[in-house]
Amino acid sequence: HVQLVESGGGSVQAGGSLRLSCAASGNTDSRYYMGWFRQAPGKEREGVAAIDKDGGTSYADSVKGRFTISLDNAKSTVYLHMTNLNPEDTAMYYCAGDRGEPRWPTASTFAYWGQGTQVTVS
Repeated sequence: HVQLVESGGGSVQAGGSLRLSCAASGNTDSRYYMGWFRQAPGKEREGVAAIDKDGGTSYADSVKGRFTISLDNAKSTVYLHMTNLNPEDTAMYYCAGDRGEPRWPTASTFAYWGQGTQVTVS
């Protein structure tokens, strides 16, 4: 198993930037398909960005050109660099991982989840 802990959320004004971090611990010797999801009140959880085991990345259309996902294998940490934030980006952001081949952006196909970090854009 792997444990995921997110950090870096907060409140920011529209147009601002934040960098979210997701630190993995436990069984980090295996390679994982990692993703970032978000969920706003009253809405379904949606995929934001993902990075596969070969380093390939995928993004939701709503964040392309603004968000960047990256992986630091030495630190077992996945990052989500968010720029040009707008109020529609306000949500709880979750890090997720899977040792197999999850069907991003389908959240239910990811086995491991962090507790989330809140991002509020005003």
